[in-house]
Amino acid sequence: MEGGGLLFAFALTVFAGLATGVGSLIALFTKQTNKRFLSITLGFSAGVMIYVSMVEIFFKAKDSLVSELGLKLGSWVNIISFFGGMFIIGIIDKLIPSYENTQRDINEDKISEASNYLEEKKLLRMGVLTALAVGIHNFPEGFATLISTLKDPKLGVSIAIAIAIHNIPEGIAVSVPIYFATGNKLKAFKYSFLSGVAEPIGALVGYLILAPFMTDVIFGIVFAAVGGIMVFISFDQLLPTARDYGDHHLSIYGLILGMIVMAISLVLLS
Repeated sequence: MEGGGLLFAFALTVFAGLATGVGSLIALFTKQTNKRFLSITLGFSAGVMIYVSMVEIFFKAKDSLVSELGLKLGSWVNIISFFGGMFIIGIIDKLIPSYENTQRDINEDKISEASNYLEEKKLLRMGVLTALAVGIHNFPEGFATLISTLKDPKLGVSIAIAIAIHNIPEGIAVSVPIYFATGNKLKAFKYSFLSGVAEPIGALVGYLILAPFMTDVIFGIVFAAVGGIMVFISFDQLLPTARDYGDHHLSIYGLILGMIVMAISLVLLS
């Protein structure tokens, strides 16, 4: 295996992963009071994450598992892994401290201030959870991009571009709520950047450690679980918050637009 080919493959994973930073730059140029923008972009990000999970990741995982385990067993393992991912992120969600009880024993003249505080904490918590989900998602994606490129550079380029495209709204999903919660552009960019860095890290770990042991079954389980995690985050965090911060229809319009953009990108780059 030539070093040049490995370097090119790794460069593609860096390109795809750091596309989340492009999404985070949107937050840097957005006014903090523009809640309509927040509603639409969160809906858009949810649409991207739901579509890519249900249409792309779920069936790729199923194909990988069925090819190794057979139709019936492979399908069952895929379903269990998919909902297992939801279960895992649900547990993580419960372990993160809630701020709902902060309003207890507050003076009447401070209720409004406390409400704003809780609102900000909710957004920050959602942004951190999304960053975690995106990071987990990007980790196996980086490995998959690297391996695909080493086998077929043209295929690797197509996969990297597709991943980069859907990493942009994922960057929005991470950075926008954190920026709205803190007003700190650097923090918003940092979380988005770190979630994207998981992609090249996944490529390195996969190549140096996991490659000799990685099978289609393990790949299928990981991808199915990641799909479940992304769907959970979308329904539990992104969409409810999108509705809270804008007209109901804005979040739905953003959701549909996100699905359309991802559907078209997957077809054009297939």
